[in-house]
Amino acid sequence: MREKIVIKISKKFDARNFCIECELPSSGITAIFGRSGAGKTTLINAVSGLLTPDSGMITVGDRVLFCKKSKVNIDIEDRRVGYVFQDARLFPHMNVQRNLEYGIRESDTSFFQEIIELLGLSELLYRHPSELSGGEKQRVSIGRALLSKPDVLLMDEPLASLDLPRKRDVMPYLERLAQNINVPILYVTHSLNEILRLSNHMVIVDDGRVVESGPIEKVWRSPSMKPWHAFSEQSSLFKGIISDQNKHYALTKVSLSADIHLWVQFIEGEIGDAVRLRVRATDVSITLEKPAKTSIRNVINCDVVTVGGDSNNTHRRSAEVSLKLAEDCYLNAVVTQWAVEELDIRPGMTVYAQIKGVSVAQRDIALER
Repeated sequence: MREKIVIKISKKFDARNFCIECELPSSGITAIFGRSGAGKTTLINAVSGLLTPDSGMITVGDRVLFCKKSKVNIDIEDRRVGYVFQDARLFPHMNVQRNLEYGIRESDTSFFQEIIELLGLSELLYRHPSELSGGEKQRVSIGRALLSKPDVLLMDEPLASLDLPRKRDVMPYLERLAQNINVPILYVTHSLNEILRLSNHMVIVDDGRVVESGPIEKVWRSPSMKPWHAFSEQSSLFKGIISDQNKHYALTKVSLSADIHLWVQFIEGEIGDAVRLRVRATDVSITLEKPAKTSIRNVINCDVVTVGGDSNNTHRRSAEVSLKLAEDCYLNAVVTQWAVEELDIRPGMTVYAQIKGVSVAQRDIALER
């Protein structure tokens, strides 16, 4: 297992101080998330060498890219870092093949072909950028960055300049990238949908500091994510393993722990494949007794952790209830305040959660390495 990416830097811009500290995994996609101006691009620009911190250090695996104390500051061209910008930045006078070859340090025909097939570029090789759609240009830009064989790939909102149909075109290629390329990817985005579909790890940057960093399932339920979810759109994320396939009823059993599982609409996959599930809080109801006869397939015994209200809407009188299913496995439910009072729902109680709907947020996600 390769060592992690370690970033501990500070940088002052006029009256603002950025102090960014985090340790990121050496594989998969890490989403860098936060408000505009929070410091997301500052973080990846420091890794790339486009920005020089005032102090601190940056390491990728066992390579030190920057260390103020040791006076190390590797030149951009020697950092072995790939960078994909919002706009593709292709050379207009070169065709696709020549654009791709521009990033190659040493010839590797098999690797070149692997990237071509992964990104679906074989039919584009002899076209010029002016003949490509926005999504095709971004795929070429990603290919060029990968062909340099970087130690880390940086992506600064690569889909932001694309319209919705083009984003849908590119997204499957990014999913394949996360599954097939053993290069850590730092992915700056404002899109929660992109984070759900692509990332394994998530970093929230706010006002020049990292306020949350960890597996997406953990960060998703953190207080730092609350401002990004409307109260009625709260949800829970779970990483699970396919443990059974009921083809007769077109259902898949996904185990979240040794004792907890959820049935979902049939997922193409093998026993042992990892998937990420999402449950909306409004699709969860609470009962004090286990239902004897119900059409709902997912009924789970759990403990109430917290009960909170919707402080932004005194008329709706809804409440958010946090439920513990298993160790480090939590489920949110949004119910009426009337239900909370009538059932006397309070922390410490044992109840049953009825889950009316479960969606698959990501398939074939990376397991911990």
